Amino acid sequence: MSKQFRPRLRSTLRKRSKNLFISQWRIYLSLAIGILLVWCGAALAQDTAFNRNSVELTVVVDTLWVVLTGMLVFFMNAGFAMLETGLCRSKNAVSLLAKNLIVFGLVMAIYWAIGFGLMFGDGNPWFGAAGFFLSGVDTSPLTGREYDGVFSSLAWAGIPLEAKFFFQVVFAGAAATIVSGAVAERIKFFTYFIFSMLLVSLAYSITGHWIWGGGWLANLGFYDFAGSTVVHSVGGWAALTGTLALGPRLGRYVEGKSVPFPGHNLSIATLGCMILWLGWFGFNAGSTLQANPSAISHILLTTNMAAAMGAISAAVTTQLCFGKPDLTMIINGVLAGLVSITGACAFVSIASAAVIGMVAGVSIVFSVDFFDNLRVDDPVGALSVHLIGGIWGTLAVGFFSVGPNVYSWYGANTGPEAGLLLGGGLQQLGVQGFGAVVVGIYTVLISSVIWLALKYTIGLRVSPNAEKDGLDLSEHAMEAYPGFLDENE
Repeated sequence: MSKQFRPRLRSTLRKRSKNLFISQWRIYLSLAIGILLVWCGAALAQDTAFNRNSVELTVVVDTLWVVLTGMLVFFMNAGFAMLETGLCRSKNAVSLLAKNLIVFGLVMAIYWAIGFGLMFGDGNPWFGAAGFFLSGVDTSPLTGREYDGVFSSLAWAGIPLEAKFFFQVVFAGAAATIVSGAVAERIKFFTYFIFSMLLVSLAYSITGHWIWGGGWLANLGFYDFAGSTVVHSVGGWAALTGTLALGPRLGRYVEGKSVPFPGHNLSIATLGCMILWLGWFGFNAGSTLQANPSAISHILLTTNMAAAMGAISAAVTTQLCFGKPDLTMIINGVLAGLVSITGACAFVSIASAAVIGMVAGVSIVFSVDFFDNLRVDDPVGALSVHLIGGIWGTLAVGFFSVGPNVYSWYGANTGPEAGLLLGGGLQQLGVQGFGAVVVGIYTVLISSVIWLALKYTIGLRVSPNAEKDGLDLSEHAMEAYPGFLDENE
């Protein structure tokens, strides 16, 4: 090859080598980018799957929590049955057991048919108008803006609709059971049967909508976390109207003097109290409707503290006033403490819970005497526990609430305002007091109409002879303790 062609050849080879390098570089870069995209896609898919699994796990855990606590609340029916039966006379034991057993069946049927829809269904500020028989669109467990359905007031709870219903129906059963003890030993079985169904549908569900269903009291800023008003005051007001409509038991007041009718079995009454105390952990902590560790732990402690202080203060008060600690007052002191903390358990400190329970325990002693002096015959102290305790628990939010932006389990700038005794003004206390009054007025009016209607149709009270013989024989033709009936009763 001549020398004149060598430089041209070298130049050509260099260009070809350079082009080949560039081509290979482009291929390698394309492969690298492709591999990177594949990796990113796989990672993204894994992340999406992880997030999806995380959401599904949260729904499962929240649902299990709500169902388990709902079972505890359901078990409270056994507590009410034992408590009421033990505090009444043995000749009426079957009657009390039968009423406490049947009430949940009644409530389940009527609350499924209309109660849940009236209480939580979309409608207006006064009552729900959708979701009867659990019908209608509902995309639970989706929450917030993703939710689509007729139960918007419960859209914040990320659990299936059926779990929401189960937890709420056991609450409705508790409200109806409160009446049973106050009207014990003289009411007809089917009168109580019908009243329970009408109470849940016409009183409990309507006032519940005002507060828990996004109604007008909720919009006003009224707070009741687990039911001091919604459950206990409503049940207490209904019980008061029932005792007044029925009148006292035969021989309970003679020549203006009160004649005590001691309970026949304080052992089962105490057992009932312990069952209720246990069930109340589900009642209050389960009202979170989600497994929030911080909220649950706090609510358990405020609930337990109020119950403990209610027991202690009732024991001390009876010792100072009567010279002996009264077991029945201690039992009702526990329950009054539990009722009074129910509305405030998520909004107050543990120290405030102790004060709330202590006030409830002291007040129960004087409240029982107050109603007795008015000749209002309440065999088990239901009015003092649920009505007075419920009102006090409602007002306690206005006295002791820590205010917004303190506890993590309710969002920023949400929840009740700071209570009067914690640096807040009268605003929250005023709203709580107003809510307690209007719920009381409505419940008294509706309950009175129901009682009067029943009085002039099927009658309210058993005959004097039937009452003397005991409702077990006259109403049910059986005895709780065959062969052991006390003839003095």
